[in-house]
Amino acid sequence: MTEDNETNDAIEETEVCGLRLRRAREALSYPLSDIAKELHLDEPKVEALERNSFDALGAPVFAKGHLKKYAQLVKVDLDQVLLEYHQLTRADGLPPVVSNRKRPSVPKSPVPWILGFILLALIAAGYFGWQFWQNRAAEGPEPLPSAVPNSNAQAPESLTTNDTDTVDEPETTINESIAAALPEPEPSRAATTLAATSVPALPVEASSDVPTIALNLAFTGDCWTEVTDGDGDRLYFDLGRSGDVVSVNGTAPVSVLLGNAANVSVEVNGRDYTIAANQRNGDTARFTLYGS
Repeated sequence: MTEDNETNDAIEETEVCGLRLRRAREALSYPLSDIAKELHLDEPKVEALERNSFDALGAPVFAKGHLKKYAQLVKVDLDQVLLEYHQLTRADGLPPVVSNRKRPSVPKSPVPWILGFILLALIAAGYFGWQFWQNRAAEGPEPLPSAVPNSNAQAPESLTTNDTDTVDEPETTINESIAAALPEPEPSRAATTLAATSVPALPVEASSDVPTIALNLAFTGDCWTEVTDGDGDRLYFDLGRSGDVVSVNGTAPVSVLLGNAANVSVEVNGRDYTIAANQRNGDTARFTLYGS
């Protein structure tokens, strides 16, 4: 513990990272206000950066971005500044402790298997029951008994005389008489019309109500940027640098997060987009695009 404290004291006493940048600024006679204007920060945050108080700048990606920009302005070696930054914040990147000890094996309970089997049995029973009733419905109701008179039925007593004199039977049976008396069915006029006329199938046009948004981002400085479309896909997730131009397309709504909105020009569907005041929170901006 004593050696670590001595090392930290030695780093703080030397000109490292933010303190090195401040010495270079003072040597070039740059006012603090000019640096704050170039970094798009207020002066207290620039002073925190020079004191190596990086927590005041938010996420580490913002601190590193401002250090890079500051180093370019005062002509300081960028690699040296980043190396010193990582030395000061190395505790944040320590690897996890890995132990070679094996975890004791825990006997698995059979309860999940039993519950899964019962659930599968219930699903199978419901499926077969549904199939049974579907088949019953497809078969339809049972047919009613036929109402056609029986041709073998005896004639009424009024048609008989005595045992010797009988009435001559008609040449046709009762069923044939009923069939002859019924008129022949005429074909349906609607069925004839449908058979003679073929109706062409109308094409179905596919339509989509979800608009597509074309987003262009032109960077004039460092800015951490996140762009996510309506499907939850990340269209862009990186640190944009000065001179970069990013073009993405996604389904609405498209969510945009800009870490340093002053360093980005936004264009939506070929038109300039102005970030409203209620969409800003300090240097950052967050807004959602729903299409034109």
